[in-house]
Amino acid sequence: MSTTVVLLLIAIGLLLLGAAWLMPSLALATLPFGVRVPDERADAPVVGEQLRAYRWWIALAGGAVLAAGTAWGLAGGDTAALPVTLVALLAVQLAGYLRAHRAIAAVKQREGWFDGLHEGVAADTSLRTDPARFPWLWSLPAVLLTLGTAVAGALRYPSMPARLAMHFTGPGRADRLAAKSVGSAFAPVIAQVVLTLVMLLVGWAVFRARPDLDPARVKVTAEQHRRFLARMARSLMVLTFGADLSITVAAWWIWDGARTLSPLALLLPTALGLAVVLVVAISSGQQGSRIPARQAAGVADVTGAEARSGRPAVVHRDDDRYWRLGGLCYVNRADSAAFVPRRFGIGWTINLGSPYGILFLALTIALAVGLPLLTG
Repeated sequence: MSTTVVLLLIAIGLLLLGAAWLMPSLALATLPFGVRVPDERADAPVVGEQLRAYRWWIALAGGAVLAAGTAWGLAGGDTAALPVTLVALLAVQLAGYLRAHRAIAAVKQREGWFDGLHEGVAADTSLRTDPARFPWLWSLPAVLLTLGTAVAGALRYPSMPARLAMHFTGPGRADRLAAKSVGSAFAPVIAQVVLTLVMLLVGWAVFRARPDLDPARVKVTAEQHRRFLARMARSLMVLTFGADLSITVAAWWIWDGARTLSPLALLLPTALGLAVVLVVAISSGQQGSRIPARQAAGVADVTGAEARSGRPAVVHRDDDRYWRLGGLCYVNRADSAAFVPRRFGIGWTINLGSPYGILFLALTIALAVGLPLLTG
């Protein structure tokens, strides 16, 4: 394995470990490790204990996996070291998360944290009557870059070599060639078109995702939801542009007859786009919980009963039964929403109980499988 790929492995590995370590801090206080808890239990001892245990696990087990993968890549030169190590790091994070989730859920169940509380759900009808607008202008750079790449390909087509590289190994060496044709030459453009359309579709769809509003702070959380949507949509369009730029760089080399690519130069635009998404996500928090609301919290959302009792009259309902696999998968046939906010991490997940959610998942899988066949 080349030194460049090893450095890439270390950089991505550290990014994954850092994101995993930060993830619990981005979640809502009432959703520690994907477990719904009332406000008064957000600081329960078990939550703090599991947070510390999770972070020690990420640091020690994740660090050991990254060190072993790096040593494997340096000593054996096996190109499989990169993907295997990254998958192992994700497995480490998943194991730590599931352990914490089970521990908190067990204490919650045993101590009856929701016993005697008035559970409810909240909605802000203005999110339907006056929905947030998708920032379409932010998609223009990616669209224009794709069009520019297509024009450049058409101009260069007559001078392209007779055989073009269609696939590269981890170190960036071509391992599959194809005769020049419209399909092989414009495979990068097709990839850009599909990627841009999918990202636009995802962005448009999440703008219609059901918000998870706090019944005790409806107006504040609705405002945070709107601003969170706008922030994430803009950052996703930046990521789309970065990914399209990586494809343009690869296309330029391929059309020039190159048989080797620089993985670092190729992935740098995409990495910068991911960095933008990560910064926006960290600063915003899940569902925009870190975004300061223009309306002071509690001004119009707190009732007289709440003020007298010192606790919310209504708490978010305990909806853990709809979240499977440790709170990672949402399955609720009674919920028409195709997308709902994730419980751990940033963004949204598919409602596997919704026919629209299942259709979107099927289309995504079809694109992932069909694109290599179309361009190959």
